[in-house]
Amino acid sequence: SAEEWVQAIQVENRLQKRSPSTARRNTLAIRKRLELTGPEFWRAIRDGDEELATQAAFCAVLERNLLLMEFMERVVSEAYVSRDEKLERYLWADFLADCAHRDAGIDDWKESTKKKMGQVVYKMLAEVGYLKSTRCLRLQHVRIRPEIKTMLLDNYKHRIRECLEVSQR
Repeated sequence: SAEEWVQAIQVENRLQKRSPSTARRNTLAIRKRLELTGPEFWRAIRDGDEELATQAAFCAVLERNLLLMEFMERVVSEAYVSRDEKLERYLWADFLADCAHRDAGIDDWKESTKKKMGQVVYKMLAEVGYLKSTRCLRLQHVRIRPEIKTMLLDNYKHRIRECLEVSQR
């Protein structure tokens, strides 16, 4: 419930954030991501081992963030197909510049916002395992858990499954 959410996040500070405003902002993002996934994804995040929970959470991020999904489909996929060793940092900026041709609103974003978004994207890719680390950006192959594949198929999330499988092409 809304009351339990406030109790857990703001009163008990379960996210261990320094300020209530940061906790509220983070929980709003988390809640929006989880709302688009089903209970089986929530259980995988809550009860699964680290790899399963991370992959389920990444599915929730992809579901909510079409820009990230497109980055996976176009840029990350191409890097694997081309057998690139690394995912260069400039690729995020190039991707946004290309997207701005279709959505002029992207040009209005602050450069600091674009840079921070890129940092977050590369951090997520490292956490899921597509990158060895955020320092070296070396591409790695990711084995998608069978449970994740099944959940995605059962919920007709074929586009997300294809995004997750970019390293297997």
